Amino acid sequence: MDFEELDYSRTPLGDLVLRRRVDPILQGEAALEVKLGDDFLMSSRFTAGEIALAELGLAALSASRPDVVVGGLGLGYSAAAVLAHEAVRSLLVIELLAPIIDWHHRGLVPLGATLSSDSRCRMVQGDFFALAAQGGLDPEDPARRFDAVLVDIDHSPRHLLDPGRGAVYESEGLRSIARQLHAGGVFALWSNERPDASFARTLEGAFASVQAQAVRFDNPYTGGESVNTIYVARRAD
Repeated sequence: MDFEELDYSRTPLGDLVLRRRVDPILQGEAALEVKLGDDFLMSSRFTAGEIALAELGLAALSASRPDVVVGGLGLGYSAAAVLAHEAVRSLLVIELLAPIIDWHHRGLVPLGATLSSDSRCRMVQGDFFALAAQGGLDPEDPARRFDAVLVDIDHSPRHLLDPGRGAVYESEGLRSIARQLHAGGVFALWSNERPDASFARTLEGAFASVQAQAVRFDNPYTGGESVNTIYVARRAD
């Protein structure tokens, strides 16, 4: 297989690489991949979970003109799926690593133009976990509340890119996110692992209703099926 490095940056969490991969196993089909240190973050070949995060999160809403937060930009598939809904009034994307935002503004990734040109979308560099803990996700308006908060940052609630930020997945951290939602608002979380009953019970301590939806998709590298999980938690009306 062949790799072409499109961008490289040093970050506090490790070396960040955007690369194009051409794989003979898939008849030379190209895909974009993101690595952070030793962690493989995502590939444009596997996007079903990222898209489902947006679709399932928005489907659970009662708000007709929702204001939405996406925590974690990546290659932009969750954000683009949100913007595909014309009813969405605004989208705030919070990304820790400034080079990832820059990829979109520079057009290094296919969805960059889609996000950058949509007046409803604002991409900001910031620590989602710190903002959530402080009680204000919008750095320009800390008192602002949202209809949906959709998060795709860590591999799962148990497999973290930074072990120091695990508190957001515990009871008080989840309650802090719930307080930043309007009544009936939704918190949805992507996980690269199968449904975790223990985490679902923790969510139930902070939200009125919780569902864990398995998202299945073909994996050409294993010749079988892979599974992501989308947790959808709703605040009481």
